[in-house]
Formats: sequence, C-alpha cells, structure tokens
Amino acid sequence: MTNWTELDQNVRSWIKEAGERIRHSFQTELNIKTKSNRNDLVTDMDEATEHYFTENIRQTYPDHQILGEEGYGDELNELSGITWIIDPIDGTMNFVHQQRNFAISIGIYDGSVGQLGYIYDVVHDELYFASKGKGAYMNDTKLPTLKSVSIADAVIALNALWVTENNRIDHTILAPLVRDVRGTRSYGSAAMEMAYVAAGRLDSYLTMRLAPWDFAAGKILIEEVGGVVSDLKGETLNPLNKSSVFVGKPGLHETILTKYLKVKK
Repeated sequence: MTNWTELDQNVRSWIKEAGERIRHSFQTELNIKTKSNRNDLVTDMDEATEHYFTENIRQTYPDHQILGEEGYGDELNELSGITWIIDPIDGTMNFVHQQRNFAISIGIYDGSVGQLGYIYDVVHDELYFASKGKGAYMNDTKLPTLKSVSIADAVIALNALWVTENNRIDHTILAPLVRDVRGTRSYGSAAMEMAYVAAGRLDSYLTMRLAPWDFAAGKILIEEVGGVVSDLKGETLNPLNKSSVFVGKPGLHETILTKYLKVKK
C-alpha cells in the first residue's frame, strides 16, 4: 500500500535539493550538447538532476517505474504500478540563455491515473503541486477553481512558430485565434505554461508536440482546478506517448476546439 503522504514529503525534499543544486550551477560553466537538432539542448545539469532523482527513487522505492527525458529511467511499454515521469529541467534553452523560465517537472502515476504533480520554478522558488482529489497549490496558497473566460478576454500561450509555415499544422488554422484573443505569450517551457494555466495566469496553452515528461505533471495540476486537458483533436492524452497538447479553462477550451481547431481537417 503506497503511503502517499510520505511519498509527497520525499518528493518535496528532493525537488528543493535539486533546485538548490541547479541555482548553484549558475556560477559554473555548463557542458552543453544538442540532441535532435541544434536547438534541442541538453546540459550536464539536466543529466545530473535526472540522475539525482532516479538514484533516490531506486533506493527508496525500488518497485516503482521511472520515465525520464534524459534516459536514466526505464524502457516502458505500459503504465503499471507507480510510475514517476520526470523532466529534470523543462526549458533547457531558457536555462542556458536566461537562467530563468525553466522548471523541474514530476508527475507520479498509479497505472494511467495521475496522483501527484509537481512543477518547480527554481529561480522564483515557486512550487506548483497537486494531489488527485485534493486540489492544487502554489507553495502554501491553494489555487482557486478556474472560471470560464471569453475568447476576447483570453490570454493564451502559443509559440509563434505555429502561426508561420511549419510541418506540424496549417498555420492558417491558428492565425484567426491569435487575432481574436486579447493577447498571446510564449515562455519556452511547457511545464511553466501549464502551471500558469492552473494558476490562472494564462487562460490556455496550445502546442503541436510534447513528450510525456513535458505534460505529465501539468495535466494533474490543471485537472485539479477544473481545467481541461486534451490533444488538439479534443482526445485524452496518453502519458506514455508524444502528442499535441491543448489545455484551457472550462468553456474556453470547448470554444477554441469547436470554433477554431475543428474548422479545418
């Protein structure tokens, strides 16, 4: 039987320790590498942070599974038992170039059901977390249930790439949405953008392709405050698969989905 209270305390302790290590690294020279392309960066701190988490998890919870971005976890074909889905530094480009606007992201699932979600803004020491059925918080402040907002009053997060010619989506689909909303933002970290939707700082976030470690924690947070999480077709996300991701306040999510995203196939 999983002691979720004890597990939560351990996660918080490990996240704060990892955050302190990352802040300390600001004074050192990073070893920066690329993955799929020259803009897909990974640093020695990404790898060291994931290794720190996986070591602690293996020692404390040897029967738990781990899915991590940097490859220190397990090769998983299904979610069974307790699975930790970890992004040690979400927003690595921001970490390298700005030393801000990045986060540690951890989602803990029991089977395919998200139980605990954590997004830690390391620089601002803001921990967004949620426990299934118990609401979501930013540090000690409980986040209120999200309320619907109109398109005209909405501020949404969207990378500018998706309204230019690209290989993922017809940019003319999203251009009318960008014109109709109050404003658009792009922070360069999916975890941060999903945390901001959960906290009501943004009204919606759309992107064409994320890995499970990018959205696993944010999905739990947003659903705990009444927000809606899906792919761009309105279908449920699979925590093991890469997918487009579309999150938003109730009402707004449905309006964007039906008025903009489903206009063209």
